[in-house]
Parts: sequence; structure tokens; C-alpha cells
Amino acid sequence: MFGMFNQGPQIDCPDARVLVHKHGAQLVDVRSPAEHAGGSLPGSMNLPHDRVHVGVEILDKSKPVIVFCASGGRSAHAKSVLESLGFNHVHNLGSIHKYLSC
Repeated sequence: MFGMFNQGPQIDCPDARVLVHKHGAQLVDVRSPAEHAGGSLPGSMNLPHDRVHVGVEILDKSKPVIVFCASGGRSAHAKSVLESLGFNHVHNLGSIHKYLSC
């Protein structure tokens, strides 16, 4: 289902790393808890795509948010949900592997 979701533009890995290291961006893994437990990005939090609406209670709206998943579909959906909740600086990294490989 989410593979068919319009993924829109994704943030490039070097730009994502700058946001994390210089601007305190929040890394949000929207994969399942089992996927997250199998390995994720250091410092990331797990907020599964079907629960991303609770992000309003957990995430800091004043800091950038970078969402990622396995391929980019679930993170595109999560980005849309967070933006609808008033988050202004949400970026879709797409695949977790994109960040690990740069």
C-alpha cells in the first residue's frame, strides 16, 4: 500500500547529516518495532507510521524532523501526517540504507 504512495522529494543524505549534526534534527524511524529492533540509525526514535500522529506529543516542533523507513513509502506518509499536525520542517529521507551508505 505505501509503496504506491507519492514519495515526493527526498532529502539527500549529506543534507540530512548536516541537519542532524548542526541543527539537532530528530531522526524518526517509521518502520515497525521489529524492524527498528533489527537495526536503525544511532539516535533515532521508533514511531511506527501507523502511530505517527502521536508525534505531536513526543517530537519538538521547533526542531527539524527527518523520517525514514525501508524504501520511502511509509516515511512519505509519515511526513504528510506530521505536516498536517503543524510540523513545518519535516524531511523524508526515504530508505534507511541511504543514510547508512553516505
